[in-house]
Order: sequence, then structure tokens, then C-alpha cells
Amino acid sequence: MASADDVALLSRGCDEIIQLEDLQARLQQGKILRVKAGFDPTAPDLHLGHTVLINKMRQFQDLGHEVIFLIGDFTGMIGDPTGKNVTRQPLTRDEIIENAKTYEQQIYKILDPEKTVIMFNSQWMAEKSAVDMIQLAATHTVARMLERDDFNKRYASNQPIAIHEFLYPLVQGYDSVAMKADVELGGTDQKFNLLMGRELQRHYEQKPQIIMTMPLLEGLDGVRKMSKSLNNYIGIDEPANEMFGKLMSVSDDLMWRYIELLSFRSNQAIKAWKDQVATGGNPRDVKVEFAKEIVTRFHDKAAADKAHEDFIARFKQHEIPEDLTTQTLSASDGLPIANLLKEAGLTSSTSEAMRMIKQGAVRIDGEKIGDTHLHINSGTEQIYQVGKRKFAKVALSD
Repeated sequence: MASADDVALLSRGCDEIIQLEDLQARLQQGKILRVKAGFDPTAPDLHLGHTVLINKMRQFQDLGHEVIFLIGDFTGMIGDPTGKNVTRQPLTRDEIIENAKTYEQQIYKILDPEKTVIMFNSQWMAEKSAVDMIQLAATHTVARMLERDDFNKRYASNQPIAIHEFLYPLVQGYDSVAMKADVELGGTDQKFNLLMGRELQRHYEQKPQIIMTMPLLEGLDGVRKMSKSLNNYIGIDEPANEMFGKLMSVSDDLMWRYIELLSFRSNQAIKAWKDQVATGGNPRDVKVEFAKEIVTRFHDKAAADKAHEDFIARFKQHEIPEDLTTQTLSASDGLPIANLLKEAGLTSSTSEAMRMIKQGAVRIDGEKIGDTHLHINSGTEQIYQVGKRKFAKVALSD
């Protein structure tokens, strides 16, 4: 039987649970839940934003529930229209298979391979006939589909919507029927598709699944969704030092968001961290422990300890003061590095800043930079150095 702490842990970080009372009841009955999360293999590499759902799966797994990692090899050929103002280009079968292989390798850095079931939705969808697809499409109306925000916006602005795009939420919903899912996890942008699963389960006389939506993790800029295309991501296959350094560059405010969604520490341990900072502790100390936890997860403890040592060595080597106070600059779209150095008082002009960068006299968190066109995203907090004696700890806020 689940305890109140178990329910609190599973609820941590969730944006919405439909229905929480149902989840509590099933847990209290001691029922082993079939927990589903689907991933379309649209890219070969996963980043920390993708792991928010996988972490929640691990929490269910640790409590003895059945976790199913669904690879949407069939839906990937349709192309998820979620959040798109144009029709998404479907992937080829070869691209999907290749990407799916890397997913299988990467998820076991979080999930227990002996307790994880991997399924592909082509297992049941590829067997569907044209008649079957027509019958599935007949369960919902065009008006119902246009209730979905992105479809509605495209329709209102006369942007084309291809017929096959309406099939995506239907197929995702049918996955829950085929898998007899008790719980489905998804991002907040997937709510329409997740609800479709509940409706189709009712249609096929199954008990509707519980829905748990998780927030979309902000990238290093603290504003936009973590994305490789926006270069605000932390890849789970990145070298340990690079991963550690990126986590240390996260702003003190954003740090708590990352901890809530990515840490496997208990609720009590996270509260102790917050109390530590609230009573005068340095947020950097918490950030170090969190960064070491994440690096250990995707590498090992030795790599995490070495990354920490190297990070400290870079600071000491360049004699970076430890008592710098943070100055905050407002820049919703970030700042070019030359403008930031000028506004932080490290150079008298942007031209001087450009000259110092070209001379190799500018460092960020101890790392020399040479790109005069470097753009610093908002939401970051880093230490900037010009020459041997000028330092500034700067946080960019929106």
C-alpha cells in the first residue's frame, strides 16, 4: 500500500494530475500500475529536457510499478503537430529505426533495464487495415479536433492542416487502449493527446487512464524550452566536465526548477537544501551537489568528482574571487558578449571588449573565449573576467 510520501514523490513537479483522487485510490489498493510514456524518435540524442518524463517513470519503477517506454515508430512517420504552425515533415522509416536504437541505449542511464518494457506502436498500428483506421477516425469529429489550440490557431489564420495530422492524436490515444495503460505521462503540450487516450479507452470499454502532465524544462537561458536547435540544452551524452560546467552556469533561481524536475533526492532532502540557502547558505554549494548527482547519473561518481575538481582548479588558476556579488542586467533576449562586458563595467566600450576577446583576455567561468559574436542568453549567471584583475558575476534576467 502506498504511503503519503509515495504520493507526494510521484506528484512532485507535476503540472496537473487527472484524476489525483483516482491515482491515490489505485495506489492505496496496492495495484501495480501500467505506466506509459511515449517518445517519437525525432532526433538521435536525448537532453535533460527529455529526461523529465523518464525520471518520473523511474520513480514509479522504484515503487514497484510496471513502466513501459513506448517508441512511437508509427506516429513518428505521421509527425507530431503539437505546437507547430506548419505541417511537420514526417521521418523516414530508416531515420526512425536509427534514432530508436540510440533511445534504447540512452534510457538505461535512468531506467532499470531489467524492469523496463520497451514497446513500439507499430506492433499494433501496422496491423490495422484501412477499414480499421476509418473506424478509429469515426470516433471523433473535426470540430473536436479543432478544439486543440494549435489546430485552432492554424485554421483561424488560414494555415493548412493536412488530414493525416488529425490521425496523430487518435493513434496516440489508441496506444493507451492497445497497452491497457493505467497512467500516461506527457508534457503539458501533450494534454489534448493524453485526454484522447482517456476518451478512446472509454469508447473501448476500458477504465480511463490517469494523466500526469510534466512541465517543459526551460533551457539554460531560463526562458525557452530546452532544445538543441536553440543551443540552450545539456545533452546526456556530453562529456562530464561540459555537463558539470553548464549546470553550474544555471542561475540560482532556475536551479530549484532543475532540482525539482531532475533530482532523485527525496522531498525532505530538497527541503533541507532550501532551508540551508534560506538561512544564509551559498546556493553554489547546493548547485555543486546537484551537478555532481546529475554527472554521476550519466557518467559515474569518479567522473563527477573529477569534473568538480577541474571546475575548482579553473577558478583558482585564474584567481577568481569567491566573494563576488551578483549584478543583474535586464535583457529578455540576452546580450552580445561585447555589450555585456561594457554594461558590467569590465570594458569602457564594446570596441574595447571586442579587442580584448580577440587578444584572448576574456574568460567566462574560467574558460577562455574567442568568439566576438558570442550571444549570452538570459537566465544565465556566470563570472566574467577581462585581463588578470577585472571580474564580474553577472546574471541576465528577462
